[in-house]
Amino acid sequence: MTEPSKVIHIRNVGHEISENDLLQLVQPFGPVNKLVMLRAKNQALLQMHDLPSAVNVLQYYSNVQPSVRGRNVYIQFSSHQELTTADQNSQGRRGDQDSQPNRILLVTIHHMLYPITVEVLHQVFSPHGFVEKIVTFQKSAGFQALIQYQSRQSALQARTALQGRNIYDGCCQLDIQFSNLNELQVNYNNERSRDFTNPSLPTEQRGRSSQSGYGDAGGLYALQPGARVAFAQVGITQPSMGNAAAIAAAFGGGLPPGISGTNDRCTILVTNLNPDKIDEDKLFNLFSIYGNIIRIKLLRNKPDHALVQMGDGFQAELAVHFLKGAMLFGKRMEVNFSKYPNITPSPDTHEYAGSSLNRFNNNAVKNYRYCCAPTKMIHVSALPQDIAEDEIVSHLEEHGTIVNSKIFEVNGKKQALVLFENEEQATEALVSMTIQNDYVLYCGLCVVVASVLFIIDYSSTVKDWMSKLVDSLWHAMIIASNYGDWFENHKQRPSFSSS
Repeated sequence: MTEPSKVIHIRNVGHEISENDLLQLVQPFGPVNKLVMLRAKNQALLQMHDLPSAVNVLQYYSNVQPSVRGRNVYIQFSSHQELTTADQNSQGRRGDQDSQPNRILLVTIHHMLYPITVEVLHQVFSPHGFVEKIVTFQKSAGFQALIQYQSRQSALQARTALQGRNIYDGCCQLDIQFSNLNELQVNYNNERSRDFTNPSLPTEQRGRSSQSGYGDAGGLYALQPGARVAFAQVGITQPSMGNAAAIAAAFGGGLPPGISGTNDRCTILVTNLNPDKIDEDKLFNLFSIYGNIIRIKLLRNKPDHALVQMGDGFQAELAVHFLKGAMLFGKRMEVNFSKYPNITPSPDTHEYAGSSLNRFNNNAVKNYRYCCAPTKMIHVSALPQDIAEDEIVSHLEEHGTIVNSKIFEVNGKKQALVLFENEEQATEALVSMTIQNDYVLYCGLCVVVASVLFIIDYSSTVKDWMSKLVDSLWHAMIIASNYGDWFENHKQRPSFSSS
């Protein structure tokens, strides 16, 4: 058995895992002095401040499987007692031996939550030298790009400066290798390829692949307005602001009033809970609407208190903003930032970092669109095809008075909108789970995706009330359709009889 050491060896570190992810894994046990990422081997070396801290890490994770971004990682003591500068430099030289320096770089984007286009890549790579050509494409390894510099020295400088860095905070990580190509062939100047030495090249016709020899990027990667703002100073130098600026596009170009986008505190203190009815999973269902959940802890000495650690500061800010003062199980919740940066892992802590029910790992921008304060209506999707409206009502009516409900289909998949008498009843339904037959119905953002949508105020007349209900249902269905084919084929506003 390896002798205990301040240096911890971590294996199975995928390219989607960042330095911050690993720091978050061990920082509850003590300060981290040094961290070396061994990208070529999918490994990392991490030196704790002292030996007892490292021992505590190993002891805890010998009983709990550590998981980062849904991937199990494996932790053991390193044979190194200290990490020296020589160790770090030698690891860097080994990585450089994988390929010979060339003026063309092959760039793979890992953990890509936001769109990446030619313009984005040019803004990231051009500070290191004149970029002649860029070609983007999709391969089995993920979204990739070939970037051709005017000189080999510029390419080497860019790789040294950018390897392993994130374009946006916590995502869009750059994995850079030297290509063995001598020259890139660019046929079109468009959002997927660009020859900066020949601006007169034509743009391709819609639907055609721009660079079939390299791969097909498809039409997914359109630059959003917020992403441009993020790169005003090259986004990787201002990660938190870059993250917020990119997400702002999901809210229509600007963040909601009261959201700064600059918060870096990830842990939330929730008080005035109903200890007889609340548990960690219910809190997960509620808070996961606003971001990924790392861990949740109910305070045993204060049973109406809980700590919730979110994936990043922006997600925590959304949760605090939208849930402060919300009613749940007869109590008005107080939601504030905690003084603790992290929740220390313990037997009382529920871990959710590796949960497949976290929904902000992929398509995060789309999910941010659904963030809002609790309302009277919930949206339930991914329903069984044979489910009837009365079955949904029977599942949910224990949580409150259901005023109305509507089943509809989007791209052949059944969804439903359910209107409760008040926001508290809708929130209770959202956080709760019921089981019937062979499927699980979550009225939260879990196996079945659900989100709270659009406040409906009661009117003095039935006609006015029904009109508001129709408008709200229609807008909710537009959002649920994700602006896709369903909306294109159903542009007529639905109507309901007032009789």
